[in-house]
Amino acid sequence: MARRNEDRCNFCGRGRSEVSLLISGLNGFICEDCAQQAHEIIAQMRKQADEQLEKEDINLDELPRPKEIKAFLDNYVIGQDEAKRNLSVAVYNHYKRLMQPDSKDDVEIEKSNIIMVGRTGTGKTLLAKTIARMLHVPFAIVDATVLTEAGYVGEDIESILTRLLLNCDYDVKKAERGIVFIDEIDKIARKGDNPSITRDVSGEGVQQGLLKLLEGSVVGVPPQGGRKHPEQKLIQVDTKNILFICGGAFDGIEQKIGARLNTRSVGFATDESRHDIDRNNLLQYITPADLKKFGLIPEIIGRLPILTYLEPLDADALKRILTEPKNAIIKQYKKLFAMDGISMTIDPEVYQLIVDKAIEFKLGARGLRSIAECIMMDAMYTMPSEKAKELHITLEYAQRELQKANLERMRNE
Repeated sequence: MARRNEDRCNFCGRGRSEVSLLISGLNGFICEDCAQQAHEIIAQMRKQADEQLEKEDINLDELPRPKEIKAFLDNYVIGQDEAKRNLSVAVYNHYKRLMQPDSKDDVEIEKSNIIMVGRTGTGKTLLAKTIARMLHVPFAIVDATVLTEAGYVGEDIESILTRLLLNCDYDVKKAERGIVFIDEIDKIARKGDNPSITRDVSGEGVQQGLLKLLEGSVVGVPPQGGRKHPEQKLIQVDTKNILFICGGAFDGIEQKIGARLNTRSVGFATDESRHDIDRNNLLQYITPADLKKFGLIPEIIGRLPILTYLEPLDADALKRILTEPKNAIIKQYKKLFAMDGISMTIDPEVYQLIVDKAIEFKLGARGLRSIAECIMMDAMYTMPSEKAKELHITLEYAQRELQKANLERMRNE
């Protein structure tokens, strides 16, 4: 039995007779077990702090060069070489900007936000996600169509940063070096090229609200969304080091580009240079002036200095997307079947069938998954319960499955 008046550990309360060693201090005691546990806690905390510091501190020598960034993108994104080059250089320069030393020449490198223009399914979101994965920085995707001015139904501009904070467990320092992809930026274009007379709460009003985020300022961010929890304390986030990548389909901007290039001009005295214009891919001639005519305000365009485009995907590119990337759709299905012990093989003609359907329905790369799912659905439903361990998909099998899925109705719609 322990004695009442004996010395005791100030942490666990055990007496000297109950422990092997009791270390005395200036005003108290600690037993060997508590000392060992304290040592382990300190070691773990130091390890976590060192790991966090390594993630936050980007070393210029370790930062991947633009060619290395593009080579990494090539593993996941097919084609789009021009967009990859522009994106790689912009991201590399952005993180060099974060590491710029204090100099006496007063030269301050400005932020290089990016805007990507391309049809749906060409890889805008995939490019941004892949770069964020390579650099191991927080990444958030925001749909611009849900944003409205404060006081109206929808989400506040600050909700963009709420999602970024959520993705890094509300680590503000980490979030302030992240990447935000604003999708469907074309949906907040104002209705005409002239300034609106009436209030445009989901168009020009949102563009005005985005200016402070893109430029770089300290923003009060509601951690749980401001409209549902107005009483919460705001988190102050500085956006000057956050890279913003905007993307949009800008449906109809080809007509504005064509009008500027005067591709519809008729007559005998036409400029010979117009014959060199590729009318099937007018996006390659896009300029900031075209974005202004589409409905983006000049202030937004000025804060998105890097303008790049994504080329429409042809049949060859779509076929490569099916099989070549590290996360190719066919590789995903093979892995799913392999987890059930099923070996899947597929005839090359099936790839062409999937591509032809995607082009026919104008679905882009995003439609490849939907069409492949229709072909695989019956097998994925029945085979896990059967003894068969091999699946061979022929052209006839794929055509039969697509007919059962009644994809033809999409053509009429």
